[in-house]
Amino acid sequence: MAALLGTNTALMLFQGIEQSKDYVMIREVALAIIAAALPFQAIYFLIYTFVLEHEQRLPAERLRKLELASALCQVVSYGSLVGVAMMWYNLSSWVGISFMASSILAIFLIRNVMAPVEAPVRSTSDAV
Repeated sequence: MAALLGTNTALMLFQGIEQSKDYVMIREVALAIIAAALPFQAIYFLIYTFVLEHEQRLPAERLRKLELASALCQVVSYGSLVGVAMMWYNLSSWVGISFMASSILAIFLIRNVMAPVEAPVRSTSDAV
């Protein structure tokens, strides 16, 4: 998520400068998508830090709500990849399509690998 935040911030800066020199509608839409995702990326880190510091003292219900908010922030943040793909597509359709396809596969992979892990349940036969 940190890499995505850094990439999006850099794209906003450099592509924003380029946009002011040479207006392109697709770049404007792409920058708007990225801009909309940036606050969710920041909130994700706030939630993550808060949970790290206070997890032991948080009630289970509040922890569940924070985990849900964190997951929502991640999904919206991943949506910024659509904006990045639009900019790459504007350069080359092959680059844009390749980036979008690999982004979808990467998101699918990371969401499956980082799914919540539940503690194994020990049966009475294991306790011997």
